[in-house]
Amino acid sequence: MRLGASGAALVGLLGAAAPALSGDYEGSPQVAEFVAEMTRDYGFAGEQLVDLFREVERKQSILDAISRPAERVKPWKEYRPIFITPARIQKGVTFWNQHADALARAEKEYGVPAQVIVAIIGVETFYGGNTGNFRVIDALSTLGFDYPPRADFFRKQLKEFLLLAREEQVDPLMLKGSYAGAMGLPQFMPSSFRAYAVDFDGDGHIDIWNNPVDAIGSVASYFKRHGWVHGAPVVSRAQVRGERIDEGLTQGLDPVKNVGDLRALGWASGDALRDDVPVTAFRLEGDEGAEYWMGLPNFYVITRYNRSAMYAMAVHQLSELLVNARGGR
Repeated sequence: MRLGASGAALVGLLGAAAPALSGDYEGSPQVAEFVAEMTRDYGFAGEQLVDLFREVERKQSILDAISRPAERVKPWKEYRPIFITPARIQKGVTFWNQHADALARAEKEYGVPAQVIVAIIGVETFYGGNTGNFRVIDALSTLGFDYPPRADFFRKQLKEFLLLAREEQVDPLMLKGSYAGAMGLPQFMPSSFRAYAVDFDGDGHIDIWNNPVDAIGSVASYFKRHGWVHGAPVVSRAQVRGERIDEGLTQGLDPVKNVGDLRALGWASGDALRDDVPVTAFRLEGDEGAEYWMGLPNFYVITRYNRSAMYAMAVHQLSELLVNARGGR
């Protein structure tokens, strides 16, 4: 992925006038406006960006994927088996053993447990086995210029992507990811890459596509920057009683209530929790019926990675199973 002389020209710094586009985006006023912005605000060379966009392909399959009607929201008893499988646990133990030194160093430097880092990478990409087959620039251009409902977001990500390609001196036509532009083992969007990814092996560039060490450090960096507290619990199973228990359920994910608030509504926990601890209170439909949970501050951090209580629970439970399968830390 490293740039040669011709590839480096794609992310040059000098400005230049932009000729008309050819290819899928020939004559697109949106692309011309974007090129002008990148030239004016970030010092890109207009001619070189136009050359780059000549190679960009509009992918109908990406528009079909993002426009597909939302799948029925699965209950926890159906969602959990997707991510908690013997194969994912076994592969996670292998990944942990292979990268034990990097994981131990990440835990020491960032305070994020090795098992949580491994679980994130396991849930996101099956430890790098499924990182996406779309060129990132095709995905972000297609969605930024041809998907009006979220065009602003994806155009911002396209800007961040071109900046990271220039900073890391990588060919933007070579990098691949998901249909939405998520990249590498940890599936970072470009803005997350620029904000949180780290060169954890110290080789002078950040590679979350092919370098598990950089991916490990980058996940740990993300969690630390979002407030992960080393040694603090993630969730507490609640026992509930009375007619007001549903009043305690959190609308959304932000922890707007605390343990004391829930206690007054009929929630109790076997764990020793201070009344002032903020919680995300949620109910899951498990195999044996309703489960009530208090998501603690570290749980909320996991939801910053993917805004779903079930996702955060899958990561947490996979992390615990990885520890058990490995025979402890």
